[in-house]
Amino acid sequence: MNESQKKSEITRRATLAGSALIGIGAADSLLNATSATASSSTASTASTAPTAPENTRYTRGWEALREASGDRGASVIESLKDIAPDLGRFVVEFAYGDIFTRKGLDLRERELATVAALAAQGGAAPQLNFHIDAALHVGVRPTEIIEALIHIVPFMGFPRAINAVTVARTVFKDRGVTFEPPVMNDSRDRYQRGAEKLVEIDGEHGLEVIESLKDIAPDLGRFVVEFTFGDVYYRPWLTAKKRQIVTVAALTAFGDTAPQLRVHIGAMLNVGWSPAQVVETLIQVVPYAGFPRTLNAITVAREVFKERNTSAR
Repeated sequence: MNESQKKSEITRRATLAGSALIGIGAADSLLNATSATASSSTASTASTAPTAPENTRYTRGWEALREASGDRGASVIESLKDIAPDLGRFVVEFAYGDIFTRKGLDLRERELATVAALAAQGGAAPQLNFHIDAALHVGVRPTEIIEALIHIVPFMGFPRAINAVTVARTVFKDRGVTFEPPVMNDSRDRYQRGAEKLVEIDGEHGLEVIESLKDIAPDLGRFVVEFTFGDVYYRPWLTAKKRQIVTVAALTAFGDTAPQLRVHIGAMLNVGWSPAQVVETLIQVVPYAGFPRTLNAITVAREVFKERNTSAR
């Protein structure tokens, strides 16, 4: 492949990530719209911000976008100039200028939450590709990304997790990332270790939930303990704190999960996150799942904080 072809391929990949930032599902259209400029240098495109009103939000957002995604995010914004330049500006100003620059979570935590939110929704492969790439860019380890995707299985099911792992495989291949995937090897009784982990994360209230199922679906309660906590939560390759930010972001993006969010927002506090960081996690989901689901999650968080006599302020 000669130098010109290499540059064309880089531009093609960047364009196929079209809308990867907030969920635009028009990558193929963007590819057609930008094919005429495929031979231009991606580096020169990414190094200069697209024309936009001069304001601190845009400048702040552009810097955050470049820090989180390198040249790839800049290429996506450039690809919107011919069809929806204001959409590109909203991405920069709101998603990155307003949200990614907020205090409380670092870039690794924000990208991990974003990957979880996108994987939980399903049908967002281009966006997930972009943010898995961004997660690697800011220092999230490949093993942590895979563990985060495995972690959503008890909450969103196998199909979404398998689809997300397939996207991760593509990103790793494109980046030349290799790692030795860990394999669980623990001979302890699954229920015993699961019950211990459940109490560690959720407190004694977690066991009360399992007890409440005995009169109607005792095996379901057993599956929760053995699989969710004995098999998944027990895996040591993602910390308890990171598992809870993944869980809360995923449940928020999935929607209609208020009872489960109540438990896991409480668990997020149990493992060491502050109320303010819980709120930051919910706010981080807004560009990827919208305001309604985040507002619903905030309502749950308010109730949990009130019960614990704490607040995010």
